Amino acid sequence: MRRTALLASATLLAALLPMTTAAGASGADDPGPAPVPVDRFEGEVPFASPPAEGLFTWGSDTDDPPALRLTAREDAPEGDQVLTGGYDISGYGGFTHDFAFAEPAHDWSAHRGIRFWWEGRDNGRKIAFELKDGGANGEASELWTTSFTDDWTGWKQVEIPFTDFTYRTDYQPVGGIDQVLGLTETWGYALTLPVGVKGDFAMDGVELYGKADQSLRAAVTTDAAVHPVREGGAAAVTLTVATTGAAPLEEPVTVGYETAATGTAEPGKDYTPVTGTVTFPAGTPSGATSTVTVRTLKDRQAESAETVPLRLTVTGAKPPSETPQVVVDAHGLPYLNARLPVKKRVADLLSRMSLAEKAGQMTQAERGAITAPGDIAAYDLGSLLSGGGSTPTPNTPEAWAKMIDAFQLRAQATRYQIPLIYGIDAVHGHNNLAGATVMPHNIGIGAARDPGLAERTGAVTAAEVRATGIPWDFAPCLCVTRDERWGRSYEAYGEDPALVQAMETVIQGLQGRASGADLKDDDKVLATAKHFVGDGGTAYGSSTTGTYTVDQGVTKVTRQELEAVHLAPFRTAVDRGVATVMPSYSSLDIAGDGQGPVKMHARADLLNGVLKGRMGFDGFVISDWAAIDQLPGDYASDVRTSVNAGLDMIMVPYAYKDFHATLLDEVEAGRVSERRIDDAVSRILTQKFRLGLFEKPYADTSGASAIGSAGHRAVARQAAAESQVLLKNSGGVLPLRKNQKVYVAGSNADDIGNQTGGWTITWQGASGDITQGTTILEGMEKAGGDVTYSKDASASTDGYDVGVVVVGETPYAEGVGDVGNGNDLELTAADRAAVDRVCAAMKCAVLIVSGRPQLIGDRLGDIDALVASWLPGTEGDGVADVLYGRRPFTGQLPVTWPKSQAQLPINVGDAAYDPQYPYGWGLTTLSHLPQGGVATLKGLAVAAAVAERAGADEAGRTLVGKARLIVQQKVGQAVTAAVAKPFADADHLLLTGRYGKAVELLTAAYRAASWPPHSRLSE
Repeated sequence: MRRTALLASATLLAALLPMTTAAGASGADDPGPAPVPVDRFEGEVPFASPPAEGLFTWGSDTDDPPALRLTAREDAPEGDQVLTGGYDISGYGGFTHDFAFAEPAHDWSAHRGIRFWWEGRDNGRKIAFELKDGGANGEASELWTTSFTDDWTGWKQVEIPFTDFTYRTDYQPVGGIDQVLGLTETWGYALTLPVGVKGDFAMDGVELYGKADQSLRAAVTTDAAVHPVREGGAAAVTLTVATTGAAPLEEPVTVGYETAATGTAEPGKDYTPVTGTVTFPAGTPSGATSTVTVRTLKDRQAESAETVPLRLTVTGAKPPSETPQVVVDAHGLPYLNARLPVKKRVADLLSRMSLAEKAGQMTQAERGAITAPGDIAAYDLGSLLSGGGSTPTPNTPEAWAKMIDAFQLRAQATRYQIPLIYGIDAVHGHNNLAGATVMPHNIGIGAARDPGLAERTGAVTAAEVRATGIPWDFAPCLCVTRDERWGRSYEAYGEDPALVQAMETVIQGLQGRASGADLKDDDKVLATAKHFVGDGGTAYGSSTTGTYTVDQGVTKVTRQELEAVHLAPFRTAVDRGVATVMPSYSSLDIAGDGQGPVKMHARADLLNGVLKGRMGFDGFVISDWAAIDQLPGDYASDVRTSVNAGLDMIMVPYAYKDFHATLLDEVEAGRVSERRIDDAVSRILTQKFRLGLFEKPYADTSGASAIGSAGHRAVARQAAAESQVLLKNSGGVLPLRKNQKVYVAGSNADDIGNQTGGWTITWQGASGDITQGTTILEGMEKAGGDVTYSKDASASTDGYDVGVVVVGETPYAEGVGDVGNGNDLELTAADRAAVDRVCAAMKCAVLIVSGRPQLIGDRLGDIDALVASWLPGTEGDGVADVLYGRRPFTGQLPVTWPKSQAQLPINVGDAAYDPQYPYGWGLTTLSHLPQGGVATLKGLAVAAAVAERAGADEAGRTLVGKARLIVQQKVGQAVTAAVAKPFADADHLLLTGRYGKAVELLTAAYRAASWPPHSRLSE
């Protein structure tokens, strides 16, 4: 390898400086192989993401990935260029060099370690350095980590021996490949940059150095770090010796063991001390095991759990990363008695807990933050979560269950063995899990207008989530979306609180009975009503979060509007027994209260006063992701303000240590009362007892075989079909006939990622083949249609009977999808071109796959049929079912479809209301439609009023439905303001049970459709 004179002088200088590790260079007697370059940063490695080889960035939020570039520097330690970058990270962020997945992994096993040049800033910050070892590729490998501290100025060569790396237990193939840093199949490296400080860095000349340490070729592991055992029982700790490449041991490996008296158990009273040595002779095959048994003793006293560390001393191999602990289970205490009422169990346990243990129960951390699994017990953590895209590798049901069980096992090493409660955003099915059943997003469920179906979608979601060991779902979103420019519009069931309330049957699908009696079942989870309150009402331009325009902004309302629009769904949720509530990131500005905009995480008047007080909510309140950081003031102020406002558990993804310490300080200083802490912890423990976690803390995977099953997908398929809203159908283009030759085009016809949208596998979702399912095109082909596909409509359009163009949005989530933040409500140029080309050549149906209405009025005249397909999930068969008439179109608009962006916000009930299509609009392909005119409608109004007085809801809804269909036939596409307002208002009245008045308004819409533009005609 060619070296520059500059590099030679820099190397000489580095030799005079202390290294970051005590290991220094390899031995003088045998220098080992020559250094091997990994990265010179001269342009030989591109900036590219997997599966290609390259450097790529990542982070916890869109603002967190660093910016990388290759920069020419005269002082470059190696060559002419160095890797430079800037960062300003709030959660986590860094960069990776992955080797190409299609090429063999690299063999680094001949070398002592890895080294590189780093330009120090002397900021005292730790920088994590990670290796990817074994597995199928760089994103499915073991992860091994260490760190160095930037405590110098200028260029310095950092040497890290491979012996410094420890095995990570979080982002792992669960159970590991072999938990040996073999280095024979290395897939690259990664650096995690400092958090909470704006900075820049420069790096150069990554290379392998020195001769391999033979102890790397063998390692001793234990079967678990924690071994719970009932009092009087025996714990068996299994020792395993494993070698790189599964070769036999070249040299003997000895393991000395002894029970240490440093635990909480008393030797001779609680257990029988043991000591001894296990020897694995040379030639022992990799994977050989030996067992050390620790026997516990009965003292016939009720006790909390007690620990017995088993100290191991290993010669000839790498030792386990942790000292295993035998834990004598807590026993004989009232809170452990499942026959006692939950209230008594909670009171007993609470009376025994220390303040530190209570603070731990109020703390929720992201799984990725737990790089030291022992922290679960050390901080008595009450909960872990997976943020969007935070998954085990491989992303399978088995891996989820094993990962969560491993976390749960750690909680058994605490005094009272309070189980963790693991939470996840399963907002439209178990959407983080590859291969799970993904439902339509909520806006599609709102379009279906089927409470029974909504409940079944919740039941499927709960069953698939609980089968992977997760008992808590951060769903449903009960937001009432009032402006389709909001990037979370699709998470709402609609713009009408009455529609949102009607769909809250999903809570029973998730939780079972309102009493909570079903929560212990293996197919039920805690539900979360979010985001309390007003997140769907934030004004355009009011957000101060990054580049967001709407999300996390300010909702300005009168008290009457607050009660009628935004609080109403939460009253219903509390009545349905929802177990947890999550406040909104947004601020609430109530006219006349004199407070101005106040973040919801600080609004004690609404959390304590309205939710817990007036509504009688007896579950617990969980914060949103790091949301307390958005409160004004310092961190101590954030903690005390939010807890005093009524938050019971705080989601502090990467700040769990700081939160725990700060909460203790605030209580000890008297700024947060112990009574407030006891209330919060009581609420949390109540739900843990209801879930049966004390009796069954580990995953019950008996239902795992049903994940993604035909039965579950049938529910999602029905939901996809019922969610389709037929907006226009000139000439009866739909349904299609199987004998027609159909030309299919458009960006969303054959893209499972686009049709599932955000919150699918990852937080933002992604285009492409990201999970198992059926695209709309595949569904049409399976339906037996004679289909030809040309994505961009570039293929010849001659000889076809009808065209189907599937267009719309690509995935986004939260404020990333806000209009004005790189998004709008217009079709892309490619989609417009496909629509224009196909619709000019033949009769055409346009399907819009999107999370919100798209502006298409300028093309309506050229389109024969228009369908709002929303985000239908993984089951494109459901869309094909209505296209080919297997099911009729029955969906109705859950939001108003605007004519232009200038109309926004536009909602049912507005005084001025002139949309493209009104709220509630939805044509049908039923073969027998009700007929009649004003006289018929009058009769329906009388009958509907009778049904209303009699409480005959099903009959009332049927009568209103008939009237709606009659009106739509009359209106056709001539939707005027005079038609739209009474039509939309009637749909709201239908949902509130005012059937007679609803038909009266539909009659008014019918009359408006009958009147010539400038005259009034009598009936």
